[in-house]
Amino acid sequence: MVSSAWRLRHGALTVLAALGASLLLLFLAAPIAELIVLGGVSGLRRLGQDAELRRSLALTAVTATTATLIGVTCGTPIAYLLSRSRFRGRAVLSAILDLPLLIPHPVAGIALLLVFGRQSAMGSTLLDMGLRVVGSPLGIICAMLFVAAPLYISGAREAFARVDPRYEAVARTLGDDAWRSFRRVTLPLAGRGMVAAAVVMWARAVSEFGAIVILTYNPKVASVLSYDRLQFDGLSGALPVAAVMAILAIVPLTVLRALRHDRFGQVAP
Repeated sequence: MVSSAWRLRHGALTVLAALGASLLLLFLAAPIAELIVLGGVSGLRRLGQDAELRRSLALTAVTATTATLIGVTCGTPIAYLLSRSRFRGRAVLSAILDLPLLIPHPVAGIALLLVFGRQSAMGSTLLDMGLRVVGSPLGIICAMLFVAAPLYISGAREAFARVDPRYEAVARTLGDDAWRSFRRVTLPLAGRGMVAAAVVMWARAVSEFGAIVILTYNPKVASVLSYDRLQFDGLSGALPVAAVMAILAIVPLTVLRALRHDRFGQVAP
C-alpha cells in the first residue's frame, strides 16, 4: 500500500514537472518562432531595400565588435588576476565588476551620461580633445562595453580557473618567465573558454538597448531602430527589423554550440 501510494505520488510529480517544463519551453520558444514566421521573410527582403536598416546593422556589428575587442584586451588581465590571486579587496572588486549586470540598463545609461555628458568634467575634457561620447558611435561603444564586459570577465575567469596552476609552475621550472608560461601554457588551455566568453559579450552588446538609447539615440543601432519604428510606424514597421535581429541571433548561438565540442566531436564537460 505504501509502495503504491509512493508510486502514485511520484508519477503525479513527474507529470507536473513535465507539464511545467513544457509550458516554460513553449513560453520561451513561441514568441521567437512567431516573430520569425511573421516577419522573417519580409525582414530579409527588406535588407536589400532598406538602406537605414543596413546601416543600422553595420553600425551594430562594428560597435559591438569594437567593444568586445576592448573588453577582451582590458578584461583578460583582470580575469586572470581574479582566478589566480587571493588579495584583500578581491570580493569588492568582483562585486564592482558584477554590478552592471544587476542594475537596470536605463540606469546604466544615466550613470554613463553623468560621467560622459557635455557638462561633466570627463565629457568636457574629451570634447576639448575632439572626442564626443554622447550622440556618437563612441557613446554606443561605451554603453555596450559597460553592460557586456562583466560577462566576458566572468567567463574568462572561469576558463582560467579550470587551468591547473601546476602546468604554469612546470613551465617556469623549465625556464619560462611568467609572461611566456602564460602565453604558451595558460592561453592555449583557456582559449576555448575565453572565445566563448567573448562571443557571449558580443551577443550581449548587440542586443543592448536601455543604456544606448539614453547615451546615443542617433546614430541608431538595430535595437534602437526597431523601437523607433515601433513608435512611429507601429508593429508592422518594427516587425521586419525585429525578425532580422532574431534570425541573426542564431549566429553567435551556433558559434557557442561549436565551441562546446572538443576536437573529437564530443561535448565538452
